[in-house]
Amino acid sequence: MKAFFKLIRYQNLLMIALMQFIVRYGFFQLQHIPLALNDWQYVLLVLATVCVAAAGYVINDVFDQDTDAVNKPQKVIVGKYISETKAYNIYVTLNIIGVGIAFYIANVIDKPSLSGIFIGVAALLYLYASSLKQSLLAGNIIVSIVAAMSIIVVAIFDVYPMTNIENRIELGSRFLVLLDYAMFCFIITLFREIVKDTEDIKGDNEMGMRTLPVVLGIPKTVKIVFALSVVFIAYLLFYVYQNYFSNNLYIGAAYTLLTIIAPLIYFAIQLFSAKAKEDFTHLSKILKVVLFFGVLLILVITLNIQQHA
Repeated sequence: MKAFFKLIRYQNLLMIALMQFIVRYGFFQLQHIPLALNDWQYVLLVLATVCVAAAGYVINDVFDQDTDAVNKPQKVIVGKYISETKAYNIYVTLNIIGVGIAFYIANVIDKPSLSGIFIGVAALLYLYASSLKQSLLAGNIIVSIVAAMSIIVVAIFDVYPMTNIENRIELGSRFLVLLDYAMFCFIITLFREIVKDTEDIKGDNEMGMRTLPVVLGIPKTVKIVFALSVVFIAYLLFYVYQNYFSNNLYIGAAYTLLTIIAPLIYFAIQLFSAKAKEDFTHLSKILKVVLFFGVLLILVITLNIQQHA
């Protein structure tokens, strides 16, 4: 059982679930946005998302057995604690459950075609694990898109069906806020995926993968991520000034500066001198912490707006 939970990356799945619950109950519901799903139906939507994501982690480990044996032999699960055949069965079962639930929920809201989103994500995750992961940046971008979609799917299933002519402008403005949130998740995930590739360069190089660090080398990759992180930090500072300070949302501004921007500045400083595998492991953990506090940001801002009002 312990090996199974490690295989599906239960900590990452808990993060996804937390993020989706906060989006609904800490953003939409607190602002009295009309929602299409009742509570238990929403729990099923979260379960569907978690199952498809877990299936993606499983199939990734199946295809990464040789690479993981070099990069992180102590963390190998498939072929060591769980057989490849059993891992495939788990992968198929999780996808069937996830897509099946999504199809049910899509029919509940009379939008059966929306279940195609989950089918598409499952297909993307399989392509990522089987081939695209080896392509320059393609795998990184796919993982980042899937991470962002776990946020956007909430609005698609829970708010979009309730949109009409009268509330279109109001709900559209809320969706734009959620889109900012999803973009933040996309960028942080992209940075983290590139950092993880740098951490795993030895095994990826031996397996013939064309990740950014393998193609350009560690020094150039570090410079690119450093430059992008500086640009992103500058944008976040501008965003905080324009959207938080100008609207007297000082609690939200302080939270963003202390828990997101400050760690990102630390990340950029440490990245500039990073060389060893341990350095990139540490940087990956920093980005995971930033992502966690980013998950809570939308709740903090919503409460700050209510308090200010």
